[in-house]
Amino acid sequence: MRPSQVIIPITAAAASAVVGFTFGRRVGGVNLKGQLNGNDKLLSRQERCFATALIQMGYGHLFRHWPPPGVRDGEKRRLLAAAAQRLEGVTAAVEAERLAALAPPTAPQRPKLLQTHGDDREDKYYWLRDDARKDTAVLSYLKAENEYTKGVMADTEKLQEALYKEMRARIKEDDRQVPSRHHGYFYYTRQETGQQYGINCRRRVPAAMVSCGPSETDDVDESEPEQVLLDQNQRKSQLGVEYYSVGGADVSPDQRLYAWAEDTVGGEKYTLRVKELSTGAELTKPIPGMSGDFEWAADSATLFYVVKDHLDRPYKVRQYDGGADVVVYEETDEAFYVHVYKGRSERVIYISSIHPSCNFHGHLFFCRLSSQLFALIPARLPLPYKTAVQDTEYSVTDRGDWLYMTVRDKSRPNSELLVAPLHNPAAGEVLIPHSRDVKLDGVSMGERYVVVSERSGGLQRARVYELPEKLGRPVGHLVGGEEIKFEEPAYSLGAYLTGDFNSPIVRMSYTSLTTPSTIIDMHVGTGKRCVKKVAPVLGGFDQSRYVTERLWATAPDGVKVPISLVYRTGLVKLDGSDPLLLNGYGSYEISNDPYFSSSRLSLLDRGFIFAIAHIRGGGEMGRYWYEDGKLQKKTNTFTDFITAAEHLVLERRLVAPSRLCIEGRSAGGMLMGAVLNMRPDLFHAAIIGVGFVDCLTTMLDETIPLTIIEREEWGDPAADPAVYAYMKTYSPVDNVKKQAYPHILAVAGLHDPRVGYWEPAKFVAKLREHKTDSNLLLLKTEMGAGHFSVTGRFEKLKEVAFEYAFLLKTLGLLDVPLAGSSEPGAVASPAGGDKLE
Repeated sequence: MRPSQVIIPITAAAASAVVGFTFGRRVGGVNLKGQLNGNDKLLSRQERCFATALIQMGYGHLFRHWPPPGVRDGEKRRLLAAAAQRLEGVTAAVEAERLAALAPPTAPQRPKLLQTHGDDREDKYYWLRDDARKDTAVLSYLKAENEYTKGVMADTEKLQEALYKEMRARIKEDDRQVPSRHHGYFYYTRQETGQQYGINCRRRVPAAMVSCGPSETDDVDESEPEQVLLDQNQRKSQLGVEYYSVGGADVSPDQRLYAWAEDTVGGEKYTLRVKELSTGAELTKPIPGMSGDFEWAADSATLFYVVKDHLDRPYKVRQYDGGADVVVYEETDEAFYVHVYKGRSERVIYISSIHPSCNFHGHLFFCRLSSQLFALIPARLPLPYKTAVQDTEYSVTDRGDWLYMTVRDKSRPNSELLVAPLHNPAAGEVLIPHSRDVKLDGVSMGERYVVVSERSGGLQRARVYELPEKLGRPVGHLVGGEEIKFEEPAYSLGAYLTGDFNSPIVRMSYTSLTTPSTIIDMHVGTGKRCVKKVAPVLGGFDQSRYVTERLWATAPDGVKVPISLVYRTGLVKLDGSDPLLLNGYGSYEISNDPYFSSSRLSLLDRGFIFAIAHIRGGGEMGRYWYEDGKLQKKTNTFTDFITAAEHLVLERRLVAPSRLCIEGRSAGGMLMGAVLNMRPDLFHAAIIGVGFVDCLTTMLDETIPLTIIEREEWGDPAADPAVYAYMKTYSPVDNVKKQAYPHILAVAGLHDPRVGYWEPAKFVAKLREHKTDSNLLLLKTEMGAGHFSVTGRFEKLKEVAFEYAFLLKTLGLLDVPLAGSSEPGAVASPAGGDKLE
């Protein structure tokens, strides 16, 4: 039955807007049936006329994502009535009516009882997990959520486009990386205007440059012909795939062959391919199901590569020479995964068996490289190293007849550097002793120098030490050394030897929240430095306009938690009225160090403050920092983040809860879910990227990838009732309750092998069931991507633009122009309970 018609009072502007329109299904050139998703049948002639007027005035987003007839029909007609009265400009009230007309998907409930240690949990949405990614009910639900998200965000489409264009305009599209010099060639990746992916290339080092030896000023000679190794744009087009990512790529020692590993789905299972550079012809059959990890042997015919098991665990090293394909090593312990790598000397290939809390596990293999085919030498680490396998980490490289080992265990949590004979690793002697205040982060070994990366007080630094001639063994402790550090209050630094093994060039990669990525080469012998490149930021970027600070918040147990932040001077008031985006991670000993983002300028130049909470569970402050935020101390990660937020709100008064937005990805997404359950009143909006939000259920299920491996991070709730009880107190899905939540955008990847798409989907479904507010709750699933989302550099910008538009929408800031511009991205349109006057 047709709903009764309503009488719509209209203004003079509204009346003039409809003059000349013809009544009917197609009015004024607008196909109403298509625009209204079949809802034109519900409307009177007058209503269709006003709908057409609104569409032609640029307000088609009001109706574009209406649910089909029979769903929220009353809300649709109320929206049309409200909008028709305000044809001069769509207001916040109209936007509220538009959102009311959209129907969020309701996930069917199919309760499944999960019983562990005598405790029962009911999971109504367990059915959303489909390992094959083919269940039509699951895919339909995810697509419905995507359509709803698209509908809710329809009023931000102009803003998204504006954000995307301004982000892209800052990129120098025809760009080239700083080249690396190896075996007579300069290797680099370049980008071309309009192309999404990189082009891997090389040019010969000119003869005159070869005779002079490596220099800090080295660069490619454009007169030398360029050889394209792999054009990723061309390759993606050739394959006809939506997703494309290269895991590893390398030229054979004799410079004839090129091997690369590619992923065309997003599930991080790569296919290894080999081609002849002179002809481009592929020489071997593709090898699927590998991890992306491989190395060439010295004969230039043999490849060592790592394959994955059914749970995506890299577990086996195979040797392939174009004919025979044999197993070299297989790790049967499901808590370990295998890695293969080559030392900088290129004399030794290492096969390591790695656990999250201990590398090598007593399994250390050397493949001696020479002009002949390698000989495999098993060298399991004997006592005392083998005794500490449950909490011992070895990082190994070689120089001459000596092994240099970074070792971490319970007595040396921040690691120390040892040297030992190549064939007797147990006879190690200390070169750099353990320090409680300085963490040894890594070693880059060369013929005459070693670069040691360190971390102290939350900041990175490096030291360069000279080593004895003729590959001799250092005597005693390494002392002194040239220190490399920078003076900004917060930054990221990578320092390593670049080029061949005998190169004296140290490359420094530096960035901060205000400094674009900067590459500096230093000749260790002369001390001369050369700035090789500062990443270009187009569009008039002026670094002096931005300020970065390092703050310290005090956690409930007295621990000082560092916070890095950045803002644009003259644009923020620093009185609590500015919007602030707080980022967090805090797991796996990963350091969430500050870095420059040209995309982030789109927030800073709209008056945002951006901050990073360097919380426990990460590696910023050393090994102790990590151990204080894992296993039975995991809740320190969450309370540290809340402490950082409260410091910004209550002590520094930089932001109010109504302006405080938060974001985190993966384990950082779990952090977001946990703090939203704990303190929803503290935050305004949250972006949860591929969030590990159903962590308890996942860690109870050994059929899910990474579960067994990650027990050292979270514990084993299946075996230990105490771990189960503890994880249940913070697992986001298990702690959703009847309360008001902030605006939430959850992002998932259908082919994600690390965090199943069903975790964010279940979290959103349960939030819809329990939350008491009218704030936005959106689920956006990338149907053709995995854990790291889309791969094209411009497609990534669209994802960022979408997330930024979500934040601006929830804050009612859609009409705030970019600094220096008078053009707003779109009309204002606050969400939920927010209002714009």
